[in-house]
Amino acid sequence: MSPTPTRWLALAAALATTLVAAGCNNSSSDSGSGGTTQSATGIWSGTDSTSGLSVTALIDSAGRATFIRGDGVQFTGDVQVSGSTLAATVDGYPDFSATFSDGSDYGIGTLSGTVSSGGTLAATLAFTTNSNTSITGNWSLTYESLSDTASSVGAMSGSYADSVTGTTYSFSTTGSISGTNTSNGCTLSGSVSTADPTHNIYQVAYTYSGCTGTYESLNGVPLTGLGTINSTLSPAQILLVVTGSSTSASTSTYYGLVTSLAATS
Repeated sequence: MSPTPTRWLALAAALATTLVAAGCNNSSSDSGSGGTTQSATGIWSGTDSTSGLSVTALIDSAGRATFIRGDGVQFTGDVQVSGSTLAATVDGYPDFSATFSDGSDYGIGTLSGTVSSGGTLAATLAFTTNSNTSITGNWSLTYESLSDTASSVGAMSGSYADSVTGTTYSFSTTGSISGTNTSNGCTLSGSVSTADPTHNIYQVAYTYSGCTGTYESLNGVPLTGLGTINSTLSPAQILLVVTGSSTSASTSTYYGLVTSLAATS
């Protein structure tokens, strides 16, 4: 249900429209320590100088964040900002149905760096997979003007398609999502919502049922994450980035899905 790395790279390029200068439309507040706490809320894009891959980040106003590398790997967690210092503990997921190079499907790590409201975000990643492989990163990201598009569940309403998997989606004016794929039997049901109407970041939750073949393991797994829409493109495009896990006996399986959709109506 998720795009190939090539498809994701194309979407990341589409999201990287016009960059804005520091200080535009992001709120800041007194940190209580003689400085001003910067805001990490928004859509950010740039590169990882360690791997050479692109990185796109979605961060909502509550600090929930997902950082997506150009190979589809996600690093998700809650970002904390004090002054201009940024920190987070992150979970890592390869894009379904891939694995990390050591065969594992999950890991944990930390992010540390700095951020300026509406400007730049720099972070260092220290991460270890469940099979004890170390992954590092040095990210240099810039705030995207797309962040400042007002959000509402009605803005996503319409019909969309994933050209990679052939899945069709319907978004209602009240935020419900449904989707079907005739080739693998998958049916999707869920919702999108927005807690901050001033930024183009959405909260996403859905589940699959009826999936067969490779996708069968996704049935019933609660998947949650973030999304955004770029309606300046023709057709409009939606990005959904979710993660989840399931437990069978003493074994846990982890899932990360990066899905790009194009409007069909």
